[in-house]
Amino acid sequence: MSMAHSTAGPGAAQPPAGYNTRAYQASDLAIETHGMTRRFGDGTAVDQLDLSIPRGAIYGFLGPNGCGKSTSIRMLTGLLLPSEGDIRVLGHSLPHDAERLRPKIGYMTQKFSLYDNLRVDENLDFVGRIYGIGARERHARREQLINQYDLDRYRSQLAGSLSGGQKQRLALAAATLHHPELLFLDEPTSAVDPENRREFWEHLFDLSHQGTTILVSTHYMDEAERCHALAILEHGVKRADGSPQQLMNDMGARVIELSGPDLRELKKQLVRLPQVLSAAQLGTRLRVLVKDDVANAREWLASQAPGCEADEVRPSLEDVFVVATGGRHVG
Repeated sequence: MSMAHSTAGPGAAQPPAGYNTRAYQASDLAIETHGMTRRFGDGTAVDQLDLSIPRGAIYGFLGPNGCGKSTSIRMLTGLLLPSEGDIRVLGHSLPHDAERLRPKIGYMTQKFSLYDNLRVDENLDFVGRIYGIGARERHARREQLINQYDLDRYRSQLAGSLSGGQKQRLALAAATLHHPELLFLDEPTSAVDPENRREFWEHLFDLSHQGTTILVSTHYMDEAERCHALAILEHGVKRADGSPQQLMNDMGARVIELSGPDLRELKKQLVRLPQVLSAAQLGTRLRVLVKDDVANAREWLASQAPGCEADEVRPSLEDVFVVATGGRHVG
């Protein structure tokens, strides 16, 4: 898991009012599932997943590899049959209406899936033909996206020779060429540097502002915190969901940072205490999660660590993840 932590910048799109999914009618939901499950042999990849994602939202799946993110997306796009459960996407019941849904969605996979031996402009033209877009509109849309995603100087370059960030922008252009109502992004920034990741998210905020619903899977904490809401997945089970701020407010723990001598030994002692959910060293400080039911958590922890300075700090989404998964994926 990535340990990066930050909040979305001022350019972020605003979530639907209050982001209380219980307040939405079915017609306002881009995605609604009840008990969505997928089994492979004796294993369960996705287990009874319930989702209610409003139109226009950026919703995240956060979790480690193998937690069910990609399997869930494949069921929501109609590419994989569920073992059981009800799925509605943009008003279409899946898998029955999968063919009617496909023109309304875009899908960007983790692995670059365009043609390496075609030029940038040829790839976009080919995708436009697949969607049956007429020549004049296809040309106009291609030029618009080449300009929008800063690909003009690479238009005649073979896609296979592009950098990771350039391929990412080309893949996003191709996935949105037909103006989809709903965009699925499966770990889209796993192979790009932080600067390109930040720029990519600015494009996502633009799309959300224009009304596109986006579902993005990630294992980066800072990306998940940019989402309007997210689900934390582990072994195919939804451990928590809600807006990042809501999850941090409701996580059931206080966050105390300790500074002092011999933090490695102190960590070993603290994690044995039943009141401590997790302890992890960050530079010269030890970040400790103390259960909410401990009265005066800062003072209590200071008493357990003589000679250390204790300060209560703001929770992060990483702290939420640790609490939701029992710290099994953060070391």
